[in-house]
Amino acid sequence: MTDRVAHRVIVMLILLISGCAPVIRSTAEGPLTRDQLAEFWEDIDPRSRDLFAGVGDNRVVPDPDAEYILLERDTGGFSVSYDLEGPLGIEWSAKIGEEAQPEVTTSRILWGMGYRQPPISYLPQWTLRDGKARRTEGPARFRPKLEDFKQDGTWSWQQNPFVDTQAYRGLIVLLMVVNSTDLKNDNNSIYEWHDNGRLVDRWYVVKDLGASLGTTGKFYPERNDIDEFERHGFITGVEDGRVRFAYRGRHQELLRIITPADVRWMASRLGRLDERQWRDAFRAGGYDRETTDRYIRRIRQKIEQGLSLPGAPRRGL
Repeated sequence: MTDRVAHRVIVMLILLISGCAPVIRSTAEGPLTRDQLAEFWEDIDPRSRDLFAGVGDNRVVPDPDAEYILLERDTGGFSVSYDLEGPLGIEWSAKIGEEAQPEVTTSRILWGMGYRQPPISYLPQWTLRDGKARRTEGPARFRPKLEDFKQDGTWSWQQNPFVDTQAYRGLIVLLMVVNSTDLKNDNNSIYEWHDNGRLVDRWYVVKDLGASLGTTGKFYPERNDIDEFERHGFITGVEDGRVRFAYRGRHQELLRIITPADVRWMASRLGRLDERQWRDAFRAGGYDRETTDRYIRRIRQKIEQGLSLPGAPRRGL
């Protein structure tokens, strides 16, 4: 039995054993303050964000001409990833394969909508030092490991402080727009910012977004596939005040709380991004112009469908 077949069998057994869907509830002790909500989402004007550069500063942009020393290789997930040491002793996580492009572009879109995201970049090629061997590697997503920005556990889709907020429901809609199909809790990280050892900020982040911009499904759906993305549906109807989606991935219970108003809210925010911003988000992921055009066209169709739900205001795109 191959590793991939074995992994599929294990996943199927887990799904069969898991039984009932988890209860969705807020863990907040009362209404969230603006600062508390900002740990998850910022109420910014989407037009203000540079979707090519993304979050961060020059420290968190990998040098494409540098040499990266291999520290450890991880082949346990869908994509192979490397732990690396780069210039100035900065360590990096590099994910190679078909998830590299969509992870960067999808992260840029989430950040453009105000959601917290770690700094990540895409390199079409780079140099790996593995012992005495030196070789050129193909496309990869690079994420820095910074001393003052560290992961401190995970958070649950079903039980978290933000469940009762518009931003939480809007994020679920946004992930349906980009066909993000890997909605599992261990992809959700809590990051802490420190200044001279003092905690100054905490972020609730949805990361590892590479299983997107293709189709959806529980078992190895196509990632980063414009043909599948164009064919895949979006909204299939509204029933009992809740929106039904064509989504075929895990955690269907998350979709059962989404109303037309939630879809309109996110569609309206997405509609505020201009042509340059959309192109910058895909340029950040290394997409060519033709593929970018097709992705943007399909996303705009989804935005229009969302805005056309009952009571939706018509907005220019």
